[in-house]
Amino acid sequence: MAHSSKIFCCFSFLFSTLSIIPLSHQLEQHPLDSLTPIEFIRVQAIVNQSHPTTTNDITFQYIGLNEPDKQALISWLQNHRTTPITAPPPRQAFVIARINHQTHELVVDLLYDNIVSDHIHHGFGYPLLTFEEQNGASQLVFNHAPFLAALNKRGLKVEEVICETFAIGWFGETKQNGRVVKVMCYYLDGTVNLYMRPIEAITVTVDLEAMKITHFRDRLVVPVPKAAGTDYRESEQKEPFGPELKGITVVQPDGPSFIIDGSRVRWANWDFHLSFDARVGPVVSLASIYDTEKQEFRRVMYRGFVSELFVPYMDLTEDWYYRTFFDAGEYGYGLCAVPLEPLRDCPANAVYMGAYVAAQNGMPIEMPNVFCIFERNAGDVMWRHTETMIPPDLITEVRPDMSLVVRMVSTVGNYDYINDWEFKQIGSIKVTVGLTGLLEVRGSKYTHKDQIDEEVYGTLLAENTLGAYHDHFITYHLDLDVDGESNSFVKSKLQTVKVTDQTSPRKSYWKVVSETAKTESDAKIKLGSDSAELLVVNPNKRTKMGNFVGYRLIPGSVASPLMTDDDYPQIRAAFTEYNVWVTPYNKSEKWAGGIYTDQSRGDDTLATWTSRNRRIENKDIVLWYTLGFHHVPYQEDFPLMPTISTGFELRPANFFEYNPVLKVKAPNNVRWPNCSVSSSGLK
Repeated sequence: MAHSSKIFCCFSFLFSTLSIIPLSHQLEQHPLDSLTPIEFIRVQAIVNQSHPTTTNDITFQYIGLNEPDKQALISWLQNHRTTPITAPPPRQAFVIARINHQTHELVVDLLYDNIVSDHIHHGFGYPLLTFEEQNGASQLVFNHAPFLAALNKRGLKVEEVICETFAIGWFGETKQNGRVVKVMCYYLDGTVNLYMRPIEAITVTVDLEAMKITHFRDRLVVPVPKAAGTDYRESEQKEPFGPELKGITVVQPDGPSFIIDGSRVRWANWDFHLSFDARVGPVVSLASIYDTEKQEFRRVMYRGFVSELFVPYMDLTEDWYYRTFFDAGEYGYGLCAVPLEPLRDCPANAVYMGAYVAAQNGMPIEMPNVFCIFERNAGDVMWRHTETMIPPDLITEVRPDMSLVVRMVSTVGNYDYINDWEFKQIGSIKVTVGLTGLLEVRGSKYTHKDQIDEEVYGTLLAENTLGAYHDHFITYHLDLDVDGESNSFVKSKLQTVKVTDQTSPRKSYWKVVSETAKTESDAKIKLGSDSAELLVVNPNKRTKMGNFVGYRLIPGSVASPLMTDDDYPQIRAAFTEYNVWVTPYNKSEKWAGGIYTDQSRGDDTLATWTSRNRRIENKDIVLWYTLGFHHVPYQEDFPLMPTISTGFELRPANFFEYNPVLKVKAPNNVRWPNCSVSSSGLK
């Protein structure tokens, strides 16, 4: 799947449809709640007042919750159940700001309205790009005479040109380049699918601090792909159309079964906290499941979120080689969240929630409908059995599979990521990401595959249109607390055993051989052909049968990097080298690509953290899981891609004494449709 620099869709959404919200106080606030609008304003005022002599405007690259100390929060949760007046851990904000051309890392106390710490970052890499500076950089070209001349040479109308910015990466330079971006432009003129009409071979480099063009080069003229057949809007489609289906309505006559109380969500046997972060998007915390046998809620996950997305393109041409994007660390996965379309993005029974982010000046901006929450009944079966061995009785018991889904869509430039956290009654958390949107294509002189006599790094999808090969790697941070904080990671291999004696006519069988990881290096796993069970267990708690209580990771599709370890993008993204990592909990280790991902050099990543090889047995541990796609584009991906999905499941493994949904009843509001079935079919 493809990907592009990230400004046009996200920026136009935020700044054309959003407004600064009216100030309001929240009566009760959970310590893990996202920052409120009034808190954003207080943070802005505190930081501005702390630097009154700055010669430049302070720009806020990131403002988010400074997660409270974990043990303090758990202690507060335990005490709060019995003593509701217990004071929560102090609210703090984590801020990354540019002040006098330096990157400041600040912690702001929201109880006492003061700055707890203010450190200047002197290492490699730069903070998250803001929409305002990306938009400013992309607009510079329209006042740049050489660029206008290049458009004129190609016969293009300037009013039909749209530009956006790309992070430049790092390719072995010893000296830092400063905060610079590349600018890439596209041509409309008959379509809104700008990504199918790139204007190639014009290189523009912009210094974000000075906000000026520092380099321009027009190498050659490459045909701009045609607009015909690229527009994806429903109103622009012409006959013949595909078969039309009859409508399907989702009805809950008694209303939803879930309750939303602030940021707390309760449904069936699940209870969890949902918040939003500008960098990573949805954050699911304190996920606990009710055990009917023990008559109590038991913790499964303390905190889970997308930590980073790495999208490297395989095109080595001059205008493409640097396109190796880190969607969360460079552009903000949450910042690019878009409003969900009722009845299209989410079913009729969905409930919507909004969120807030900070503008470059620190002021709060409303983002409506970034989450939808809904109950899903897809017609699947949770469990069933028909017993035919007790004649004359035919015993059939079936339970429909019902689940709760939390969804967010992040449109990062040309790519749309559909993010689902699905909670199932059996105790599973199923995490899915769907990839759709528009390919990143390169303009080309070729109009037929038979003309190609060189490496073009992609597939010819249409005349003059090459779809570039590329990858998507999505790394999740999963702080599992399986029935408590002290956990261990167990890898169980399925091992074939040959029968060498006469004890059985069989010649072989397989058995389970388990190994508990003692250090971080023991837990690094590249998934592949070997069968394995991957579990996080609590070695301090057992079932009545003596098994350690646990949860297992069930991976979806598996992909590993194909670039060499010494390739610069792979050095920066070394956290994708393994599909599974396990680290001891550390509050500061949450973003796998490091805090300062723009032009990073791989010296502050999950891979470098684990090089310390810390002990992880019977500790508070974090599971990191990377899923991936190798995308070879096909013509069916043009001009817009159908969704392709993958994910993983966290499923109970001896967590319960028996099947936790044995006693679950089917919903009592099942309405049979007004139809019958005969031997000739449906009536």
